Amino acid sequence: MLQPEDFDFLQKSLPFWDRLSAFQKELLSREARINRFAQGQTIHSSENECAGVLLIKNGFLRTYIISDEGREITLYRLDPGDICILSASCVLQSICFDVFVDAETDCEIIRIGSPLFSRLSSENVYVELFSYQLAAERFSDVMWTLQQILFISFDKRLASYLLEEAARSGSPLIRTTHERIARNMGSAREVVSRMLNYFSKEGLVSLSRGGITIKDPKRLRSLIS
Repeated sequence: MLQPEDFDFLQKSLPFWDRLSAFQKELLSREARINRFAQGQTIHSSENECAGVLLIKNGFLRTYIISDEGREITLYRLDPGDICILSASCVLQSICFDVFVDAETDCEIIRIGSPLFSRLSSENVYVELFSYQLAAERFSDVMWTLQQILFISFDKRLASYLLEEAARSGSPLIRTTHERIARNMGSAREVVSRMLNYFSKEGLVSLSRGGITIKDPKRLRSLIS
C-alpha cells in the first residue's frame, strides 16, 4: 500500500492523472505498489514476468540489451523522477526485442502492474497517448545510443561518458570499474582499459583501485568537440 508521500509522487509523476475518472484514480491508487531493489538487482528481463511501468522515486536504473555474443549494450539510464516504459513491453505490442532493466544503485520505485496499465490504456485515450509518447522518447534515446556506437570514435565516447558520470555524482571521482564501463558502453573491458591508460598518460585522468578521477575536464571536453 502506498504511503501519503508515495501517493503524492504518483500524482505528480503522471501527466494524465487529472484525465482519469474517479474510479480509475481509486483503482490506480489501490493497485500501485512501492518496491525496493538493491544495487545490481535485475528488475526486468526476458525471463521474468513483465514488470509494468516503473516510476523512479529514488535511485538510478540502467536499461540495456544483450547481443548474441553475450555483450551488454546500455540503451539509456534513468534518474529519479523518470518513468520506465520499456519494462512494460508486454503492453506495448510494437516492442519486439528483449529489454533488461537493472538497478544501478539501491532504488525505490512505484510500480504500476502491466494488467492495470493495459486496462487503463484501453479505457482512457490519455493514458494510451502518454504510453506511446514516452515510448517514442525512449526510442529516440536508443537511436542516439546506436548513433554514438556506430559513428563516434571510442575516445570521444569515453570522454563524454566520464564527464557525464562526474556530473551525475557531483564529484571528479567516479567510483566504478573498467568492466562496468565496458558494459555501459557496449564495448570490451580491454578496449576501455587501453583507452583509460592512454587518458592517464596524457594527464586527463588518474586511475586507482577505487575508481577514476578526472584531472583535466577542460581537455577531456575538447576531445568531444
